[in-house]
Amino acid sequence: MRYVWRLIKFTKRYSYLLVLTGLAIIGVTAVNLYVPWCIRDITGILTENSPEFIKENAPEVLRRIMQIALVLGSAYVIKMFLRFCQSYLSHVASWNVVAQLRTEVYAHLQKLSLSYYSDKQTGQLMSRVMNDTALLEQMVAHSIPDVASNIFVLVGVVVLLMVINWQLALLVMIPIPLIFILTFWFSTRVRPYFRKAQQDIADLNAALQDNLSGIREIQAFNQQVPERNKIEGKAKKHAKSILHALRLSAVFHPSVEFCASVGTVIVVAVGGTFAVQGNMSAADVVGFITYLTMFYAPIEVLARVAEEFQQAVAGSERIFEVLDTEPDIVDRPGARKLQKCEGNISFEDVCFSYDENTPILNHVSFDVKAGQMLAIVGPTGVGKSTTINLLARFYEPDSGRILVDGQSVSDLTIASLRNHMSIVLQDVFLFNGTIAENIAYGFKNATPEQIVEAAKIARIHDFIEALPEGYNTTIGERGVRLSGGQKQRISIARAVLRNSEILILDEATAAVDTETEAEIQAAIQNLVGTRTVIVIAHRLSTVRRADRIIVLSEGVIVESGTHEELLTQKGLYAALCESNLK
Repeated sequence: MRYVWRLIKFTKRYSYLLVLTGLAIIGVTAVNLYVPWCIRDITGILTENSPEFIKENAPEVLRRIMQIALVLGSAYVIKMFLRFCQSYLSHVASWNVVAQLRTEVYAHLQKLSLSYYSDKQTGQLMSRVMNDTALLEQMVAHSIPDVASNIFVLVGVVVLLMVINWQLALLVMIPIPLIFILTFWFSTRVRPYFRKAQQDIADLNAALQDNLSGIREIQAFNQQVPERNKIEGKAKKHAKSILHALRLSAVFHPSVEFCASVGTVIVVAVGGTFAVQGNMSAADVVGFITYLTMFYAPIEVLARVAEEFQQAVAGSERIFEVLDTEPDIVDRPGARKLQKCEGNISFEDVCFSYDENTPILNHVSFDVKAGQMLAIVGPTGVGKSTTINLLARFYEPDSGRILVDGQSVSDLTIASLRNHMSIVLQDVFLFNGTIAENIAYGFKNATPEQIVEAAKIARIHDFIEALPEGYNTTIGERGVRLSGGQKQRISIARAVLRNSEILILDEATAAVDTETEAEIQAAIQNLVGTRTVIVIAHRLSTVRRADRIIVLSEGVIVESGTHEELLTQKGLYAALCESNLK
């Protein structure tokens, strides 16, 4: 129930809608309870008077019947309005709760550290944001109102049955304990299957997301049939899981209906006996049987709600698994904002490993003065990208300190630290929007002139201008309509426009041709001296003009100096330069 209470907290903002829904439910229930009473009254009028009396007093009898019919018709009109209020207001509340919850889950996902995403698939997380939260709409809009309305009906019917004949009313309660036992059994058995089904649909979403993102590779390697079979297998796995739950439902619901029918048999047998013995009138028997139908209907509805409820709980468990996950990297108590940044950077004896058995950086120390260009080079997997991840506090060092303008980054707020950084990655991510929107990403209220100026510095303006729609050209998902070099230069333009004091370029020329590399190098040189630039590169032509180059090997700085100084040492850097020329 703790998940349920946590979900209910999300409804507080829309509690007024739920209160109005509750009032509408009470009104609908009152009308539903009144209808059998009217039938009982009419039955009494027609059966408790002789045909001669009815014939002699036909105007009066008809007047009473018309009065009942008029009141009943008015009640149905009111019920129609109240049913609209109940249905619409509950859906307004539920979909707003779902939207709020989806936003909360997404906002929390943004806070989680990169380590959280290392073993997560995008489709899995999307399923939690979309599919699992959608189950809560069913609970708020349908299950909770159904529970409330049927409890009101149940209480009202019990009272009226007691008024009509309390002995018979007690007899119809006999199947109730068995129904509750069945409901408890069903609830405990079915939830794991619903949870498994939610996991399986998340796996299917993840596979679909991967395949659609990699559709070019699938077609290039003629893997359509194997991938189709993989999706079919996951789809069938989900179907199998949901069918396990539905098999339990197929046993549960008929069992509840059978228990309810036992109560009807009791009333027919005992009520008929009472009527024959003169202990009940025919009108009371008819009214009792009519109310009895209303008595067991809510119980069957509550049994159905138990199934929906378990689905919602299964979804809520997966949602709160995300919300209960704490980010590894958070602002420390008393963290300061980095108000003004010059761009001085220091690594002091920094050690780091992603796991205990695999050290990545081992006692790394270096300094970069504001406005300088630092290049970090070395073979693959020696910790080059790790250094910038630590600088931006995507991870925390195991030991040592990282300073910006003499302040430890661990003592600064994460947001203020990253506000003074711009990062251009090898795997550039561009959003499905226009070129202008992508350049202006991260810079509020950028003017067209500022966007154009940033594009000129990044050496991409002429290309953009040659496009039919210029800066308003839509580039497709992940910039699929652009080449690697064009995406890199747009990313550099984005970093330029942000005008941060620290610019980090991680393999910005790794996947481009020689001509594009020259363009990107020229763009980088336009920025040198205006801010602190850290460049990570395999292509050493990019780093020749750096003020300082450090060479990493197995997590340790083995060489440091300018391009010319390192060449004269004839060490690892010289060997890397030689291999670059081959």
